[in-house]
Amino acid sequence: MKFYTTVFKNSKIGKVTRYPEGAPGPAGSVMTGSIEIEGQEFVPLNGGPLFKFTEAISFVVNCDTQAEVDDYWNKLTAGGGQEVECGWLKDKFGLSWQVVPTILPKLLGDEDRDKSKRVMDAMLKMKKIDIEGLKRVA
Repeated sequence: MKFYTTVFKNSKIGKVTRYPEGAPGPAGSVMTGSIEIEGQEFVPLNGGPLFKFTEAISFVVNCDTQAEVDDYWNKLTAGGGQEVECGWLKDKFGLSWQVVPTILPKLLGDEDRDKSKRVMDAMLKMKKIDIEGLKRVA
């Protein structure tokens, strides 16, 4: 939770619950917590090695500028995160994120099918989305 408060400016940690003696996790270690990010509350559970993140769920960060894309991308991949493709990444905990420029859905949904195909083809070759690159091919 501390990591995510360094990534998102408008965030704060709420209540933290710890495992008691005799629980599935080590006594005193974090069991759950609450974190608010941009007005949305999340309650992460420390499931230990039994429960791992998968790509079946990801969080989307919508960005208006390339500077925002770059900032979130760099912060979320810091400390062992990995770039994936098409604006996807995994942070150092293995949680999947999509860092999406707000212009992307507009370009992909353009009525000019050739234009939207060029944008799709370009995006599929990118890891971090390059807004100017998408605009050039559009």
